[in-house]
Amino acid sequence: MKGREVIWDLSFFAIAAPAVVFAGISKGGFGSGAAFASASILALILPPGQALGLMLPLLMLIDVATLGPYWRKWHWPSAKLLILGGLPGIIIGALLYRVANDDVIRFLIGAMSLLFVIWQSAKARGLIKISERPLSDKAGLLAGTAAGFTSFVSHAGGPPVAIYMLSLKLSKTEYQANTVLVFWIVNGLKAAAYAFLGIFTLDLLLVDLVLAPFALLGAWLGVKAHYLVPENLFYAITYVLLAITGTKLIFDALT
Repeated sequence: MKGREVIWDLSFFAIAAPAVVFAGISKGGFGSGAAFASASILALILPPGQALGLMLPLLMLIDVATLGPYWRKWHWPSAKLLILGGLPGIIIGALLYRVANDDVIRFLIGAMSLLFVIWQSAKARGLIKISERPLSDKAGLLAGTAAGFTSFVSHAGGPPVAIYMLSLKLSKTEYQANTVLVFWIVNGLKAAAYAFLGIFTLDLLLVDLVLAPFALLGAWLGVKAHYLVPENLFYAITYVLLAITGTKLIFDALT
């Protein structure tokens, strides 16, 4: 099933609603890095452009819902660099989207899913060393550019941002506040580009209205889980989801 018929099918909502709650939990409590798993899941049942377009307003709603609890708790010097760097990355992503077909975007979403799992696993095993000294401002801008691009094509901007911010030794709350602020602004810039490219449709926006309560529920649960749920448990579940969906998306793109 593809297209308009899918997004008004009850079986679609049975998959989409939990995926959106998961995105809210991730963005609200654990940094936005894993929230793109929801777009990966939806790309299994929708054309990838539709999956990205459907998720973006919901991600923006979650950003607004979670911004309040972390208001002004961010580390502005690093957040500013990531935001400034994000703009050229978004432009590059938009230029690629204009010339790429569905299978290219599907492959990129799947590849980002698997790379996220590989990166996190390697970091956990000490194979990737985070700089003991804070990375430079130039590195912050480059991380923002990489995040802008990967976020545009797959909503997966978390890893480049994490590499830079982890080197700064921010507190858990500063890290989370930075993530919320940066992607709130980056997603707003992406929305303008998505609208220009015609990714948004009336049907997608109407479905977003139906799914909005699930996004807010997930955001609320995420803020609570930030203080109660071990990160290792949350990410273990995420890795399994991303490994399965990423592999399937790449297979579909190549066959």
